[in-house]
Amino acid sequence: MRDKRWLWIALPAVVLVVAVVSAASSGSGSHASTTHASSPPHQSSARASTTGRAGAPQLRAVSAQTIGSLPAEVQDAAVAPLGGHRLVLLGGLDAVGASTPEITAIDGASAASHGTLPNAQHDAQAARLGRYVYVFGGGEFSTYDHILRYDPATGSVAQVGALPRPASDVAVAALGGTAYIVGGFDGTDFLDTIVAWRPGGEAQIVGHLPTGLRYSAVTSYGDSLIIAGGTVPSGVSEDVFRFDPAGGSLTRIGRLPAPLTHASAAVLDGRVVIVGGRHLVSGEQTATILAIDPRTGFVRRAGHLPQPLSDAAVATIGSHVIAAGGENAGAARATILALTASP
Repeated sequence: MRDKRWLWIALPAVVLVVAVVSAASSGSGSHASTTHASSPPHQSSARASTTGRAGAPQLRAVSAQTIGSLPAEVQDAAVAPLGGHRLVLLGGLDAVGASTPEITAIDGASAASHGTLPNAQHDAQAARLGRYVYVFGGGEFSTYDHILRYDPATGSVAQVGALPRPASDVAVAALGGTAYIVGGFDGTDFLDTIVAWRPGGEAQIVGHLPTGLRYSAVTSYGDSLIIAGGTVPSGVSEDVFRFDPAGGSLTRIGRLPAPLTHASAAVLDGRVVIVGGRHLVSGEQTATILAIDPRTGFVRRAGHLPQPLSDAAVATIGSHVIAAGGENAGAARATILALTASP
């Protein structure tokens, strides 16, 4: 219902400022290692400092406030912005842990069903390219290689392409009219690929990660991708990478304060914010909101969610970041949160 949009527009003028907690560690973005993306980069010992330093930009604290609810609980949904105050969630896991085909459109604080995918699925991700939203991979009882096109105007869905290999547990970001699909799982193996796809073209591998990676937090910033955390064959990653599609290079620019997976990334207040996640492969969820300077890899704790949360659908909408659904204490949630930088 659009009569609730005032909740979106008139977020409280006075925001509870969450203290930025600094955790000191060694190194900075100046010690990052860089390789051409076609060859996996070596693991360096660089760690982004979480303490202040000369010339480092001041980071405003981030607060999170509940602004609405989804029609039903969902986690692991694909998500993409639609312009204005709108975004869309596609598929995911429902309240009983089953894959769902449901598509949910969010407009401000209101949310409603807007069609279905051809099949129930979860652990896909999406990107908006032009007027359409594209969904990449995912799975239910098997892993899919499909690329689906969703039309926000009509709610229709059609398959328009295929990935080089089936892939679930992927992260996706849009940059310059191209979608980049990072990592994933093909049903047997972790994937170390960065795949690029444009509407009307073929999906192509344009880079490689140091190791297979699932459930990473990825967003575009400027002309690069920022890739943070995720699950690797040996456990949970704390690495932060920057991928340059133009030059094909992957640079390790820092590390998170602790290993993190099943988190989500978006851009807020000129920083990449990392929302929630898990410190373990299958547990220890966190309510922490991290902020990364994408130029340097400088990381700080910027705020907290109302409760620990992983696997949320997160997207930047105007001057806010929306986090919808997700998992807390083993159950899917229906909450819509708005993250805002303090005045």
